[in-house]
Amino acid sequence: MKNNKEKPSKESRRNFLKTGLMLGAGTVAGSGLLASCSGDEETGEKAKVLTTDGQLVEVDSSNISGSGEGPSPETMMSEDKKALLEELQSRGREGLVGHHWVMVIDLSRCKNARKCVTACQKAHELRPEQYHINVLQMQDTPSTSPYYMPKPCYHCDNPPCTKVCPVNATFKRKDGIVLIDNIRCIGCRFCIAACPYSARMFQWFEPDLTEEEKERVYDVELNVPQKKGTITKCLFSADKLRKGELPYCVSACPNGVYYFGDKLEDSVTNGTTKETVRFSELIRNNGGYTYFEDLGTQPQVYYLPPKNRRFPYEKKDIFLEEEKETNIES
Repeated sequence: MKNNKEKPSKESRRNFLKTGLMLGAGTVAGSGLLASCSGDEETGEKAKVLTTDGQLVEVDSSNISGSGEGPSPETMMSEDKKALLEELQSRGREGLVGHHWVMVIDLSRCKNARKCVTACQKAHELRPEQYHINVLQMQDTPSTSPYYMPKPCYHCDNPPCTKVCPVNATFKRKDGIVLIDNIRCIGCRFCIAACPYSARMFQWFEPDLTEEEKERVYDVELNVPQKKGTITKCLFSADKLRKGELPYCVSACPNGVYYFGDKLEDSVTNGTTKETVRFSELIRNNGGYTYFEDLGTQPQVYYLPPKNRRFPYEKKDIFLEEEKETNIES
């Protein structure tokens, strides 16, 4: 009798998952639809998903696909690619244990050269209008001079974005970096709403990739290949850090705006001069601060105020400048 009662229960659950949990409906958008459940073996790993009526339920992770319809690309991989994906996922979520990464941005040195922006866009295969890091024109009061402020993700020690994700797609690693796993991401955009810094963006369009590029194994530390219907943002160049190199934006800046390093070692290196200094002294001696620090998010990107500027402020038409650069390159 016990077996007879359990059997219909499992079948009804599978039918419910196949027909009732449409993650693309309502508040949940894009790519995170449930995979076909027939014949799938349950993994025991649970994930939370949304039903069409807004209920949060827990299902086995084998029932989730990131491709929209049919089986996910991950299930159709060769064994070698599956092994590589598993390795990239494992180390990507673990991070570089024993480190805590921090960035310092010297606003007195920024002249909006935008080399940091283009280097980041190229590395992460972003469209021209998409930014993981952008440079804003700022002015504190009408009586003070404007200045430029690069704005990446702040990789908060107390990130509100990770707390609202229903499927653990965005997470904070042991080395302090906040990443997004687009294999798990269902495009609900809760993290976008939770981020007070507007540091995330939604992939509205299908990335312009060749068939060969589409076949690459997804690397969570680089967030490539990009996927329509998911979230993307600054990654602190986690893939470069694994190689012992400075982030793309830090290395590309010609004016020494960026310092990057390990807070636990109390040292940061300037991307242009390659000079290594004590992080605590750099912040203390130059009036370093964090953006919206009263929110309690504990950002790990610090700013040095725009005093004793290296360059006079010159207002630029960003889109005109980028159009000129594109024409020159082509």
